[in-house]
Amino acid sequence: MQEAIISHSTKHSTKSRMVPRVMPGFNLSLGFTLFYLGLIVLIPLSAVFLKTFTLSWQDFWSAVSSERVVASYRLTFGGSLLAAMLNVVFGGIVAWVLVRYRFPGKKIIDALVDLPFALPTAVAGIALTALYAPNGWIGQYLEPLGIKAAFTPLGVYIALTFIGLPFVVRTVQPVLEESERELEEAAASLGSSRWQTFAKVIFPGIMPALLTGFALAFARATGEYGSVIFIAGNMPMVSEITPLFIVTKLEQYDYAGATAIAVVMLLVSFVLLLAINLLQAWARQRGQPGKK
Repeated sequence: MQEAIISHSTKHSTKSRMVPRVMPGFNLSLGFTLFYLGLIVLIPLSAVFLKTFTLSWQDFWSAVSSERVVASYRLTFGGSLLAAMLNVVFGGIVAWVLVRYRFPGKKIIDALVDLPFALPTAVAGIALTALYAPNGWIGQYLEPLGIKAAFTPLGVYIALTFIGLPFVVRTVQPVLEESERELEEAAASLGSSRWQTFAKVIFPGIMPALLTGFALAFARATGEYGSVIFIAGNMPMVSEITPLFIVTKLEQYDYAGATAIAVVMLLVSFVLLLAINLLQAWARQRGQPGKK
């Protein structure tokens, strides 16, 4: 009887595997996907690593660990993290206002959120420099207070925050639109305060979206170049970002040194994004009913 059961289960599984898919073409689409990713992503990244391997370990370490390069790492990654965290807070507030309230000019504000997407980075950098320069519209009021934004690390933070805001807003906004307000009303009817309703009902639902927006804003900021170089001033050890340092190396025909710095940026960004994705998966799993 056991053999009959095994034979029946084998036939059933074989029959299940033979059932045609509703949308055929899996093998072709998978092959095209792998080919396209290899052509667009893997081959260029492999070229960066292969070019770096032409350096000896001593030359590689010297290229990526000089005092000037380390200062650019600190500004690039530190500024990107700070800008992404600011955008999580204020971008979440913007998304909340656009979803939950009705007010005159709402559509205009909603369209302005996408402006950093459409605006060329060089134009954004020139505009920010004109605003925050000592004689600019905003900078002229900051200068008497001893606050210098343009040509300082503060200007870098402002530029990175500017270009990263849409990533958080557009990630959180659809999640808020699809959230069930009945749960909030139920929590309020059971005696929960507004803060408890937000912390226990609303925030767990939007936390994965906030982490996704944070990851996108951070990734965008680490590679930003055009909007930063104008407002940063590009002073070595002060306001020089790593992408600019890579461009400087390329202009000096030091291709191996440029790719070595690029490899460090790639590895650090990959590790940080991997950690964020793991945290995001944990948040999703925790938010599912019956799982803790």
